[in-house]
Amino acid sequence: MQQLTVYNSLSGKKEVFTPITKNYVGMYVCGPTVYSNVHLGNCRTFISFDLIFRYLKHIGYKVRYVRNITDAGHLENDADEGEDRIAKKARLEAIEPMEVVQRYTVDFHKTLYQFNNLPPSIEPTATGHIIEQIEIIKSILKKGFAYEINGSVYFDVLKYNETHSYGKLSGRKIEDLIHNTRSLDGQSDKKNPQDFALWKKAEPRHIMRWPSPWSDGFPGWHLECTAMSTKYLGNQFDIHGGGMDLKFPHHECEIAQAECITEQSPVNYWLHANMLTLNGQKMAKSTGNNILPEEMFSGENSIFTKPFSPEVVRFFLLQSHYRSIVDLSEDALLASEKGYNKLKEGYLLLTQLTSSTKTEGFDIAQWEDLCYKAMSDDFNSPMLIAQLFEAIRFINSVNNGSASISKSDQLKLVEKMKNFIEDIMGISFGKSKKSDSNTALEGTVNMLIDFRKIARDNKDFQTSDRIRDELSGLGIQLKDEKDGTSFII
Repeated sequence: MQQLTVYNSLSGKKEVFTPITKNYVGMYVCGPTVYSNVHLGNCRTFISFDLIFRYLKHIGYKVRYVRNITDAGHLENDADEGEDRIAKKARLEAIEPMEVVQRYTVDFHKTLYQFNNLPPSIEPTATGHIIEQIEIIKSILKKGFAYEINGSVYFDVLKYNETHSYGKLSGRKIEDLIHNTRSLDGQSDKKNPQDFALWKKAEPRHIMRWPSPWSDGFPGWHLECTAMSTKYLGNQFDIHGGGMDLKFPHHECEIAQAECITEQSPVNYWLHANMLTLNGQKMAKSTGNNILPEEMFSGENSIFTKPFSPEVVRFFLLQSHYRSIVDLSEDALLASEKGYNKLKEGYLLLTQLTSSTKTEGFDIAQWEDLCYKAMSDDFNSPMLIAQLFEAIRFINSVNNGSASISKSDQLKLVEKMKNFIEDIMGISFGKSKKSDSNTALEGTVNMLIDFRKIARDNKDFQTSDRIRDELSGLGIQLKDEKDGTSFII
């Protein structure tokens, strides 16, 4: 198994990845709050962790990937007063809150499917874990790190900081937080401005509410991830991920909630994907500097002059390291589209090359090692892509006669290119997920015909016959002719 290093946000440096249990990885990623269409910044985060999920599986780990859905209404910005975001959307659209949840959960899944993301191992919802959240609150109260007042329960940050270190993930000091926080105006029940809600008593207008020992109310935003991550991954697990914007206060509060109960760090490696900007500025619906994924795919927007496919957008995002800020612009997307097409053409050309007795001009074993070293260095997809283009350069050289490749090396390179492009990066060279199913089927069969030809050229008749027989079993008949192989469905 490859030795892997990851950048741990908690320590602020790269560390050798050592899972708690050999060959098993528990990974939790904060999912969306489903009250609006998923935006590209969210997609960047989930594509980044899809890459990580794929690579960990590829190098031999059994991965339990948990990604939650926030479907419990919380007050805007997790404030003490204000309107529940899901209930607000329901009121504006004159529908039930869970209709809002269902609509935008479906949109979330549809969008990630178009980006070719793998589904997580488990996708729990906040509303499905109210009992677990209530039990955690009871434990925190029993430990003396929370207090109940007027039906609401708050986490006592200052009390926790007496024996622990609040702010160690984000690098913030409690003294600075006290200094920079406004004084309580007398309307809040909290002892200190830094305290955060574990449970809020619901106002009469608050639709989403549940019974608890303290009041009919709803859990605090930070609590749900602690409840779901510990339920499915245990009190201590390997990787916790999310967007950079969640580092403080959300992940900081998760650490506090867990540590005050178990007296151990809940997560070994904290990973954070950086933000996505648009034309050099922060993406924001309020300013109009914003675009939804579907608007990019369809071309129905006022920002770009043409549509860009999900495959090209995914390739664009993976050309930058997950910890770097990425700026989305038309020039950058056009360059990525050109690179995507070059990679696609070279990959397909590889199956059509005429092989020789030996390979000259390229060391495939060394190239493969460099590819793995790139991904094992904190999932460095830009370096992997650079190595893929080195392979494309060699493929083109073989095609124009300035280099050569043996039959065995050709088969090996086909296999490894598939591993790195399709299995790890999740890049598909087929038609869009929205394309006609017959077109997708035709492309798949043609690709199998190409692989069968390579097998036959290498006198691997067992593989060749197996491809023919299995296609026949599916009702697809191959016809070998002088000019090539055709098929009939």
